Amino acid sequence: MLTRIIYRFGIMSLFFPLVVLADQDNFVLRHANENNLLTLQHALEIALAENPGLSRVGAQAQALAEVSSQVGALPDPVLFLNALNLPTDTYSLSQEAMTQMQVGIGVTLPFPGKLGLREQAADFEAKTAEFGVDETRLVLTRNVRMTWWNLFFLDRAIVIVKRNQNLLRDLIKIAQAKYKTGQGMQSDILTAQVELSKLLEAEISLHATRNGQVAVLNTLLGQPATTRVVLPDLTDESLPEAPDFASLHDMALKARPLLLAQRAQLEAAHTKVTLAEKDYYPDFKLGAVYGFRSGLNPNGSQRADMASFTFSMNLPFFLENKQNHALLQRKAEASKEQFGLQERTTQVDGEIEQALGDYRASYEQALLFKTGIIPQASQTEAAMLAAYQVDKVDFLNLLRAQVTLYNYETQYWKVLSSGWQAWARLEAAVGMPIKKIAQQDTTGRTVKEKSNE
Repeated sequence: MLTRIIYRFGIMSLFFPLVVLADQDNFVLRHANENNLLTLQHALEIALAENPGLSRVGAQAQALAEVSSQVGALPDPVLFLNALNLPTDTYSLSQEAMTQMQVGIGVTLPFPGKLGLREQAADFEAKTAEFGVDETRLVLTRNVRMTWWNLFFLDRAIVIVKRNQNLLRDLIKIAQAKYKTGQGMQSDILTAQVELSKLLEAEISLHATRNGQVAVLNTLLGQPATTRVVLPDLTDESLPEAPDFASLHDMALKARPLLLAQRAQLEAAHTKVTLAEKDYYPDFKLGAVYGFRSGLNPNGSQRADMASFTFSMNLPFFLENKQNHALLQRKAEASKEQFGLQERTTQVDGEIEQALGDYRASYEQALLFKTGIIPQASQTEAAMLAAYQVDKVDFLNLLRAQVTLYNYETQYWKVLSSGWQAWARLEAAVGMPIKKIAQQDTTGRTVKEKSNE
């Protein structure tokens, strides 16, 4: 476009050095970025490996996975060491026949089924934690993708604003040349300079925003906030067609970790209800004690040692104040988890619907910009330029056409980035990758097919 402007005004030799410098800048920028580029896939790999939040949740899940075997095991046996019936006047072990030194062991046996239920409940809670790790990983992936695409848009916007700054500088020189020959007005120069200042301010704002997004991305990647981030300057511009809500809903019910975790939590609550019902039955304690005796019987024989066996059980006596209320508590907790599942399902449906609506809007807008608005605005700008050359259009209209084209190009990259961000939200909402169907233009051909013609 810049070359076309210069040729049409017949001053190619005047502006050729500027064209060369602009091309060199673009060349240097492209080739400087060929090394150490942070692609989206690479960013995801770093985040999943280095993000401390994900590691923390993973460690917590690992800890909970070790609980079930503990609660499912029998209580540790108890060792008894007793000194029985010692006479307090002499503390002799042989003075009295009743004196014994005892050693024994005792075990507690929960009512059959209780240990299995406790282990089952702990297993469900461990699964809840595992699904929580999957959900955290899903959210992290979504946030990395959204931030990466936002950075990609900012990079494209910076390139566009710099390119338009160069175009405006050339237009200012052209307006100055026409003004000197009496064919233009000084107001044209001033107006173009104001627009150039606006673009300079826009570039400052874009760079500031980019710095903030780089810090956000680096935090997600688990690396220092000041780490330099350079993205590739090319991407696939074809957004896939929008899927339907029903299929996404079915996918979410099967794959969304948030829902799977809630179901596991509900199963744990039901298991605890059954366990509370088992608490109406007693636990048992068994013991065996061997007593050593010293001294002699009246007939001169050695006193025989003693063996004792014990059996005891707790009596669920205060049912009204304890077991009944414990059962009601567990039932209420199960009811809470059931309502929680309904709430989570509604929440996921809302996330899908919102992301799907945003994606459809971005999909249609990107297609409209690509196939309609930008080509039309480009043609308008070219027509304005030709008309300005023969003084049929004033400089203000030419400038307005150029600014309009700049705005549309920026908006195109914005909606394209927003589309991929919405797609990332969609996949996070359903909990799994969504099959991509190639985008089609207004003629029904895919973008790839159209580009190959």
